[in-house]
Amino acid sequence: MGLLDQVIGGLMANSGNAGSPMQGVLMGLLGGGQQGGFGYGGQAGGPGMPGQAQGIGGLGGLISAFEQAGLGQVAQSWVGNGPNQPVSPQQLQSVFGESRVQAMARQSGMAPQDFLSQLSQHLPSAVDGLTPGGRLPDEGSLSV
Repeated sequence: MGLLDQVIGGLMANSGNAGSPMQGVLMGLLGGGQQGGFGYGGQAGGPGMPGQAQGIGGLGGLISAFEQAGLGQVAQSWVGNGPNQPVSPQQLQSVFGESRVQAMARQSGMAPQDFLSQLSQHLPSAVDGLTPGGRLPDEGSLSV
């Protein structure tokens, strides 16, 4: 069991959602496509590859997507050792874009607004748990 499994599994168990579809979405987002993840800054997959990560993915890609959306300070607060800044569903919508939100909501089995609400609650803690030293882990160390 890798760090990603431990963090996401523990987070979801603590919220009473162990094994939930949200767990799969978080694994995909933070795992960089290792679990059929979603890329950032492009389409949610190419022809014949729905949901596959495109370009930079994983934790580093997530931080970059937040920076490109003007929300780098929010994401950096989750990586750093200080308190985690909250993120709103609307901010997540601006980071991921409509098509990616729709795809992730479908994967989770939730309506897009419900999905974004849940993601806004879980994503800061998940990123915080994956960056215990206040920095991004080395590439490949987030095995699933």
